[in-house]
Amino acid sequence: MVRDWPALPAGHVLGQCVGVGVDSRGNVLVFHRSGRTWSTPFPTEPIASPTVSVLDGRTGRLLAAWGTNEFIMPHGLSLDHADNVWLTDVGRQQVFKFSPDGRRLLLTLGERGVPGADRTHFNLPTDVAVLPDGSFYVSDGYRNTRVVKFTAEGKYDLEWGGKGAGPGQFNLPHGVAVDASGRVIVCDRSNSRLQVFDPRGKFLAEWKGPLLGRPYGVATGADGHVFLIDGGDGPARTVDRHRAVELDAEGRVVDRFGGFGTGPGEFQLGHDLAVAKDGAVYVADAAGKRVQKFVRKTAKP
Repeated sequence: MVRDWPALPAGHVLGQCVGVGVDSRGNVLVFHRSGRTWSTPFPTEPIASPTVSVLDGRTGRLLAAWGTNEFIMPHGLSLDHADNVWLTDVGRQQVFKFSPDGRRLLLTLGERGVPGADRTHFNLPTDVAVLPDGSFYVSDGYRNTRVVKFTAEGKYDLEWGGKGAGPGQFNLPHGVAVDASGRVIVCDRSNSRLQVFDPRGKFLAEWKGPLLGRPYGVATGADGHVFLIDGGDGPARTVDRHRAVELDAEGRVVDRFGGFGTGPGEFQLGHDLAVAKDGAVYVADAAGKRVQKFVRKTAKP
């Protein structure tokens, strides 16, 4: 863990950190709930404080903050190949695409506050993964237990899933990523596994086991390796978990780091993670209300 990162100014509170991504310049974007915490039913008013913080990946210095009076219950954050920012809000039941600086809303999917299971609605959508051609996948999510693919223009293409524990079924698809070969990797959170699919949703593999735990978030590295964050089952029962896990392209465990706790390098509820081009790994901790940076022991922080 890189100590003294980030270096936030006094008064800038992140709150529950739920989404994290790294842009092409190495800047780190954190989607957080500011002073709000997860509670149901969700509030109806948006969070008055900024919910997206942009950090210098090297120094941890705050570069920008935006997302004021926009979001009700922030959840997932992803970046595409043009550094556009994709956000999911389970409170608004919507998916958003913003310009890299957050000043322009480029695309909105779903109907505000209206759940549904058809081609134009979501029910607590959790995450987005974008392909180089601009088409994208949405993990949808806490209620619909499906993955939906859309064209770059936001038109419905296809979907797969359904509630269950069999191949291609889900029990809370929570995080989603696409690797360099186009495989779609989904955190099937409550089934305690990753599932791997081809671009059209054909089931390819299941990765699970005690070393993987309960995957909440997933990301891919430049070397084809896959990283996940194990959010555990609840700190009262599984204090030996809550680790970040590195896998090779075939799902074999390469490394594990972190653990449950409030100290440096520990997580209370790891919710998402992102991998930079230089290999640095950033972990968003929801219950810990912080984001931490990790580098290889042979690398310079």
